[in-house]
Formats: sequence, C-alpha cells, structure tokens
Amino acid sequence: MSDKNKALFSEFPSVSTEQWMERVTADLKGADFDKKLVWKNLTGINIQPCYNSENKITQLKNTGENSQALVNYRNIKVTNTENGNKLAIKAVEEGMNGIIFTLDENVDAAELLNGIDLNSTSVSFKITTNATTFTKNLVSYAKDSNLKGYIDTGIISNYVTTGSFDESQIEVAAELVKLTANFPNFKAITISGTEYLDSGANQVQEIAYTLNSLVFLIEKLSEKSVETQAIFNNLNFKLAIGLEYFVEIGKFRAFNSLLAEVAAKYGVAECANTITAKTSIWSKSVTDAETNLLRCTTEAMSAILGNVDGVLIDAYDKEFKNPSDFSSRIAGNITTILREESYFGKVSNPVDGSYYIEEVSTKIAEKALELFQAIEAAGGFFTAFENETIQAQIAEIRLKKLKLISQRRTPMVGINKYPNLMETVAADLLSSGAADNSKVLTPRRASLEIEAMRRTTEELVAETKVRPIVQLASYGNLNMRKARAAFAYDFIGVSGFDVHQEESFESAAVAAKESANSDAHVVVICSSDQDYDETAVDFVKAFRAINTNKVLLLAGAPKNMDELTEAGLDGVVNMRTDVLVTLSAIQKKVQKTLKS
Repeated sequence: MSDKNKALFSEFPSVSTEQWMERVTADLKGADFDKKLVWKNLTGINIQPCYNSENKITQLKNTGENSQALVNYRNIKVTNTENGNKLAIKAVEEGMNGIIFTLDENVDAAELLNGIDLNSTSVSFKITTNATTFTKNLVSYAKDSNLKGYIDTGIISNYVTTGSFDESQIEVAAELVKLTANFPNFKAITISGTEYLDSGANQVQEIAYTLNSLVFLIEKLSEKSVETQAIFNNLNFKLAIGLEYFVEIGKFRAFNSLLAEVAAKYGVAECANTITAKTSIWSKSVTDAETNLLRCTTEAMSAILGNVDGVLIDAYDKEFKNPSDFSSRIAGNITTILREESYFGKVSNPVDGSYYIEEVSTKIAEKALELFQAIEAAGGFFTAFENETIQAQIAEIRLKKLKLISQRRTPMVGINKYPNLMETVAADLLSSGAADNSKVLTPRRASLEIEAMRRTTEELVAETKVRPIVQLASYGNLNMRKARAAFAYDFIGVSGFDVHQEESFESAAVAAKESANSDAHVVVICSSDQDYDETAVDFVKAFRAINTNKVLLLAGAPKNMDELTEAGLDGVVNMRTDVLVTLSAIQKKVQKTLKS
C-alpha cells in the first residue's frame, strides 16, 4: 500500500474514551473531573471537555444556511432627511450593503433613499409612529426594485421595556403585511429578542421567550384575518449576540430549528423569515472601551457561523458617546473583513458535523423547547409577562451572572480583569448603578455595578485632587511574592486607584516600617504562605504601631486570619475574593482618610 493511500495518522493507535479518562483521572490527582473540566453553562447545560466518534451526537434539523449574501448593517439615526441620505450614501461607499434608518418622525422615502440602489442594498427602518404612512410612501417609491430589508415597529421590544402593550400595533402590522405583499424579500414584522439577553437572560431564555412572543403575535394577527403563511414569510427576528462563542453559535442554530418546529405546528412547511443579529449591550464596557472591538468581532463570528442573514455591529464607543465616523467605520469593517478576507459566509455551513457544536445546539434546543412549552402551558407570553414570570426568571439568571463577574469567575477584560491603569475616565461617563424595575426589562451593561464603584473613585479624585496610591510591599520567597503582587496589581487596579509596581524589601520588618511611612493609602503584603506563617502577624503589628489610618491588605489566604484581623489587617485579596465587596470596603476607608 503506497503512502498516498494511507489514512492520515494511521500509524498512531486510536485512543478510546476509557483510556483517555484513565489518563486524565491520573493527571487530576484526585481532583473532581466534573468540577475541573466540565463546563457548566448558566443555561443548565454541561459541556464535556472533548468529544469523539464514540459519542452519540444527535444532529438538529433545519439549522439554517450560512448566508452568502450576508447583510452588513449600519444604523443611522435620521435627524433630517438630507443628513440621513448623506450618511447612508457614505455608508454604502464604505462597503456597507445594509442600512437601518431610525426614524423619529415621518420622512419622505424618495428623498431619504435617493441615490441608493435598492437592488444591491438592504434598507430597513426602525419606526414607532406613522409606520403605515411611511410604508405606503416606501413601496410606491420602490415599486420597480427588488426591495430588501425589514420594518421594526417595536411591537414586542416596546412592550417588554415599558410594560404597556399597544393594541393598535396589531392593526399596523396587519396593514404592513398587505402593503409589502409584492416584496417577498422585505419583512413587515420584526420580533426582537435582544432585550432578553441584554437584560441578563441566558441563551435558552432568549430563544424561548422570542418564540413565545411569536405565538402571541400569530394569535393576534390571525384575529385580523392575516394568513399564517403570510405571517411567517414576513418575519424578521432580531437577536442579540453574547460573549460565549460556541454557545452563541449553537443558539442561532437551535433557534432556526425550533422556529421550523413552531411553523410546522401551524401547518407551514417553509417560511422565508430572516434573522438579524446585533452585538449585545450586556457585554460592552466604558472602561478600556477599545476591547469592545474584540468582543464585537467574536460576537459577529459566532452569529455568522450560526447562520444569520444580517449583522449589526455597534460602534465600540456607542455606550458613552455618539459614535464618531471612525468608530462607525471600524464597526462596519469587522463584518467586511470576516466576509471577504476570512471567508465567513463563503463556505456552506462550516460548523455542521462538529461534535461539540452539534451537542451544544441540541442541548440548547431541548432546554429552550422545554421552557417555551412551560410558558405556553401557563397561559402564554402575554400572561407570563404581565404576572412577571419572565422578568423573575431573567432576574434570577442576571444575579448569577453578576455574581460570577464580581467574583471574577467570568473574566471581562478592562472591567474585572486586566484593567488599563494608564486610562482615566470621566466620572460622568460611568454608571452610578443599575435601576431596578421588576415590571419591565431594562437592557444594560454587565459592568454597571463595577462602573459605579469606579465612579466613586473618580468623584473622590475630583473632590480631593488626590488619586489613592496602592503600594505592593513584597518580601521573602521570590516566585510567590511576584505572583501575588501581580495578582493584587490586577485585582485592585479595577478600582481606578494608582497601583504602583511591586516594591521588594529584604525582610518583613523592613517592609512593615517602610510601607507604614510611605505615601501610599493602601498597602498590600505580598509573600508566600510559609513567610506569612512566620512573619505576617509581626508585620501587621509593626505596621499598625506606626500607622493606623492606612488600609492594610494581604495577598493570599492565610490560615491565621482571625489573629491577623485582631492585629489590624483590613482584609485579603485572593482567587475567592469578591471584587465589589472588597474594593468598596477599601474605598470607604480611603474616603474617610482623604476627606478628613
């Protein structure tokens, strides 16, 4: 047999799951396999560390098709017709093939779309008033074109964010379906699910509630004599994209599959709906805002691989100012690069057959279907929202997410890990905390609580003209003191304090004396466990004999914590420390010292 006909890697013996598990168990040295290697997602899904041909993977049907005609959207807020048209033409020149116009008042469609080729550019409209009048104007202007895009009247998103459902929107939706009947590629009904994920929901909840709202609208529109097939053919779904890359790919695939199941229950074999994916608000940051570009890139990748029809990427600075020409251009370039240079959308369903993604997709679909059916059995979408069942379920997941962020178990660059200590942020750009209204959904950033803590620092600096200084006082074992100093540097840097680089001392006694007399407002002891056992108590006593006002912390988890606290230690920073609780306590003591 020639080498050309040999199977790849055939010279290596195959390894069974049993053999692999034996080796892993030995390497874990008694540690729990599930705790160490199995990823427990907040959707209630346990994801294994590896899959092979021995795993029986059920492949979902109707997961969608990877779009070769992917729409790269830019959102344009129309303040006046002339400016809106100018910005749209500029966007097309910069490579965008889709425009979303946000209209606050009625405008002339011909003037707004003048110079835009409706056969090659998708045009969509977010409009809450005069939608019928505008659409009549639009279809009259576009009668000789292949009009593509959608209209978003906020029929669901307005309800879940205000708590008030406008029945007249059903009449409007029914009329829009009739008006756009001659344009099969233009969708008259947009159902948004972005508010769920952006309010802290998990992927299963986003899918289930979006489909519940679809059933609710079908029932309402059927009362207006709109045919079910026409409803499904006129649907555009707008879903948010979260940070969990593979889970998000699975989410979109699962949504397509479950949508087909729902359609089948209504006797609809095929529907010509579209899915527009939007980068989430939840995952974005004000601090170290450029990292939003990285988040947007991975979010766009997961959406495209999940078989969406269009992508809307927000500008990286959108959360704290009006996007600039630069940030808007960069946002649009992300999808262009993925599509043209990375060949996304040019390979047919590249994730199909991946055991990992197939498993994630199937499990998400199973969980979402279960939740969907539970909501329907309890009276449906409207009843579940009116009695606050949906809000309570989302709040439960949101609190779990925020706890993981505060404990730094969910790392977010520039927010709770790896802060940019060279950056200064104006206090008024930072959140003062999250508003809590159990009756509605409020899209928000996950970082609001940490931002509020950072805002306290910036307000203190503005008031006292002093940025609190943190000294990392290290001694003893070289490797451990450097590792713990690096950890403390990263941990406390989230507060916005001026954290200095590690300062090494020849002994605990010298470190205590020098740090007590330094200009620092916060001192962190950095050494090894053995050094702590031998010298930490003496360090704290010597330090407090000289200075009683400074905040004194220790990096690590000492065994004699009670004794250290009694001697005057304020707290510790380690892997189990809650960043919000710890840094807020430090702030309070530093505030008291500086203001006095």
